[in-house]
Amino acid sequence: MAEDTELPPRESMEYDVVVVGAGPAGLAAAIRLKQVAPDLSVVVIEKGSEPGAHILSGAVIDPIGLDRLLPEWRTRDDAPLKTKVHEDHFLLLSEKASIRIPNILMPRLMNNHGNFIGSLGNVVRFLASEAENLGVEIYPGFAGAEVLYGDAGEVVGVATGDMGVGRDGKPKDSFTRGMELKGKYTIFAEGARGSLTKQLLSKYDLCANCEPQKFGIGFKELWRIPKEKHKDGLVQHSFGWPLAADTGGGSFLYHFDDDLVSIGFVVHLNYSNPTLSPFDEFQRFKTHPMIAPTLEGGERLSYGARALTEGGWQSVPKLVMPGGALVGCAAGFMNVPRIKGSHNAIVSGILCAEHIAAAIAEGRALDAVDAYDAAWRASEIGRDLKPVRNVKPLWSKYGTYVGAPLFGLDMWTNELFGFSFFGTLKHGKADYETLKPLSEVTPIVYPKRASDVVFDKLSSVFVSNTNHEEDQPVHLKLADPAIPIARNLPIYGEPARLYCPAGVYEVVYADEATRRDPRFVINAQNCVHCKTCDIKDPAQNITWVPPEGGGGPNYPNM
Repeated sequence: MAEDTELPPRESMEYDVVVVGAGPAGLAAAIRLKQVAPDLSVVVIEKGSEPGAHILSGAVIDPIGLDRLLPEWRTRDDAPLKTKVHEDHFLLLSEKASIRIPNILMPRLMNNHGNFIGSLGNVVRFLASEAENLGVEIYPGFAGAEVLYGDAGEVVGVATGDMGVGRDGKPKDSFTRGMELKGKYTIFAEGARGSLTKQLLSKYDLCANCEPQKFGIGFKELWRIPKEKHKDGLVQHSFGWPLAADTGGGSFLYHFDDDLVSIGFVVHLNYSNPTLSPFDEFQRFKTHPMIAPTLEGGERLSYGARALTEGGWQSVPKLVMPGGALVGCAAGFMNVPRIKGSHNAIVSGILCAEHIAAAIAEGRALDAVDAYDAAWRASEIGRDLKPVRNVKPLWSKYGTYVGAPLFGLDMWTNELFGFSFFGTLKHGKADYETLKPLSEVTPIVYPKRASDVVFDKLSSVFVSNTNHEEDQPVHLKLADPAIPIARNLPIYGEPARLYCPAGVYEVVYADEATRRDPRFVINAQNCVHCKTCDIKDPAQNITWVPPEGGGGPNYPNM
């Protein structure tokens, strides 16, 4: 794009607090700020076309966060969650069979009774309405594109992205300059692998005293199934097939509302075989004899994919920097064995808001609110994450069939006695470092399957309602355009074409028969904003940046 000196200056607006991201953490922070200090001016920006448009979660929701934030929410006519969990099943799958693990063997924290099944997107829309009623300004369709810094290096706010920029980087006739939103404090609630959060982690060395963050990729489809197959309030989790023993992950299947089923699959991104396709593993999973009969005769309504933060207790970075703070999945508060993070996201937003409101009441601004960083481990978040801190490293080191019994034992000792035989284990390598060369693996083959429950990537992207303005700069940036073909293709088979859940990356050949003259193609318009490429690329050559505001998926009920 043209240099800033050639562009008109940005307009600037001043607030007490700026929140980046209208997810559960960001909106909880905004609501709590107005609850404890109604006179504070609070603004929330959201890159999606509306609050909830980019929200993707299972979702079985622990109500602890909502109960703290809005104690009366259950009695309201507009309550976003109606279905309580009535049955809780845990399964170990082989290719043709399944074994149900007795609930009595599962640690109590894995019990889902008392939780709700629903749409996290609808919870977010509910929170957005509550925030606006309290006087919070919410601007959907405005992506946080740049962190603004003061003379001393402190965070003073963010700038939203310019609109109306052509693919060549030049302003079009519709060009509109982004806005500068400045505040005494800025809260970053971008979710997993947020683009601004990534910059802050590096600039302030926030990960200096923690383990590398770990990630998974989560898939979800929303189905309407025949009424006679629907079992309201049933929660089913599984692990095992179709993933190999050395590849972590699992599934969920939730029945809720009017004949709706959420079905999903998670693959841990520290897998080693570069020929693995997480999307195709999800499609294989749906053909299992315990799964397919539930979906057959139904209608797939939507599809989505999103990266998950999985590092937990030992991977949470320092949460504060001068003028700023991290909340929710930007901070890494997901509980891996529970496959839940929204409850901790809401609690972190509340906790951060209370400490920032107190700092402003003391006349402070643009400093690091260290009390928030010091408080989370003793809060409900810490009590949720500490007992499961060794699940991910044990699973990664020993695989599913040895690791699962070990981490089950570890959760029990933590729950019953408050200690672990293992202490606190390290994660080791970052996810992008775990791929083996093609020469060291057995390629995974995904034959085409004739099934009414199996789909391809492009038809899946279609039902995600993904849309981007075509004439805009590609938002997937290559540091070195030569690496995909010169390095990643010969060593790994260019894994981006497989780990991407939306068909964004392709290797095309001038002559398919002879595999002559390969070329790396980026179909950025397909991107569902999952961030997997930014995480898993073995050369760390791909950087995801926000496209024009409002672009991406539009999830109606996910």
